[in-house]
Amino acid sequence: MLAVAHFLGLLLASFALSYALPVGCSLLLADHLWPKFLLAAAITAGCGLALAIATLPFRRELKPRDGFLLVTLGWLLLPAAAALPLLLALRGLSFTGAFFEAMSGLTTTGSTVLTGLDDLPPSLNFWRHVLHWLGGLGIIVMALAVLPLLGVGGMQLHKGLAPGREERLAPRITETAKSLWLVYAVITVAGIVALRICGMSWFDAVCHAFSAVGLGGFSPHDRSIAWFDSPAIELTLIALMLIASLNFARHFIALQRLSLESYRTDPECKAIFLILSVSVVGIAALLTQDGVYGDFMTSLRHSAFNVVSQATTSGLTTQDYQRWPVFAPYWMLFLSCIVCSTGSTGGGIKMFRTLLLARQAGRELTLLIHPAAMAPVRIGGRPIPDGVGHAVLAFIFLYFMTVALLTFAMLLTGLDFDSSFSAIVASINNTAHGFGPPGVVHNFHGLTPPQIWICTAAMLLGRLEIFSVIVLFRPAYWRK
Repeated sequence: MLAVAHFLGLLLASFALSYALPVGCSLLLADHLWPKFLLAAAITAGCGLALAIATLPFRRELKPRDGFLLVTLGWLLLPAAAALPLLLALRGLSFTGAFFEAMSGLTTTGSTVLTGLDDLPPSLNFWRHVLHWLGGLGIIVMALAVLPLLGVGGMQLHKGLAPGREERLAPRITETAKSLWLVYAVITVAGIVALRICGMSWFDAVCHAFSAVGLGGFSPHDRSIAWFDSPAIELTLIALMLIASLNFARHFIALQRLSLESYRTDPECKAIFLILSVSVVGIAALLTQDGVYGDFMTSLRHSAFNVVSQATTSGLTTQDYQRWPVFAPYWMLFLSCIVCSTGSTGGGIKMFRTLLLARQAGRELTLLIHPAAMAPVRIGGRPIPDGVGHAVLAFIFLYFMTVALLTFAMLLTGLDFDSSFSAIVASINNTAHGFGPPGVVHNFHGLTPPQIWICTAAMLLGRLEIFSVIVLFRPAYWRK
């Protein structure tokens, strides 16, 4: 425990460096908040260094099991630190609201308790989007270093899907992480430039590129992307969200070889584009049939952006889809559970697990008809070990039990079922989505403090793939 605390102190001290970004923004745009960011940085660095120095005698090489505690406590400490500028700058904002906002940013969920975003100081708006971008990087690192310990995460899945040893990215995790971070940065810069060309200001372009690449739903505007009313901007963001929903290892390989072959052989990629294509066209037809929009092309425009945004667990919006036929928002909420790839910045169950369960169901049906048949589960032409299948089944069970229990917890607070269920599913999938009392699509400012803490817990559980948190409550974990 003390060894983990030492590394948590170093992590906290390192995180203080990220405040340089909003300080620079504040000085550039002259909103006079830079002293508050410097104070937050000093508090964060001071606490981190004090913890690291106090636990220095206990420093040792961490064991694999220490990773679960390090990740869980890290994703609790960093939002607490990230909430400091919000508390210092916004009068009347409670710690509950500030922590929720910071957790929503770092987990790339995108739900917010703030209103009047257009009038928020630029550096605070920028800080919210920086959290999305940093959170996306953190997710990639977690997929590389921690989730493989669960048996169904990160690079283990990538290796299981890879056609051969030639697709291994790098011999060490640190080298692999650097490669993926480079890809992440290149995609972000390309997105910023493209959004600027499409008519956004540099500030809006940076903020929305950070949101789209991190698959978060924050925007500097209360109306989100509807504020721009630009098909070109919407198409650019659709492309960014689709790219971010795919395995970043595939992007690295594609850039390294200057070939799209890695996408063509990726079963997750094929399934994602098939499901999204059918969903976009189907919902566009539904909107046209119900007369929500005057013609099919307008329906297709709004369907494409909002379906892709919700399915990829981003949460950026152009329309109030609560007013659409009830099938549409619930279908989009369902898509947020399954669409994103492993190794992406998205949330939810992930497409690999969905494909594996579908293949598993098919095998069981085959064995009912032919009990003696040899029917291994294959994805992308490669057999999947039974151990991975069992781990996925356990994850799915815990996922649905967590959704059910947290929904009942929300019902105990007096919230109606639709709002309780959608808020929990959205939070655990790390997407900005909601109904009823939470307000316009993804603003949760109408929730009570207990409801906000329940949603905060759901965001943490979803981002850490549930297992990483729940394993800490097992007595066996704490036995030597």
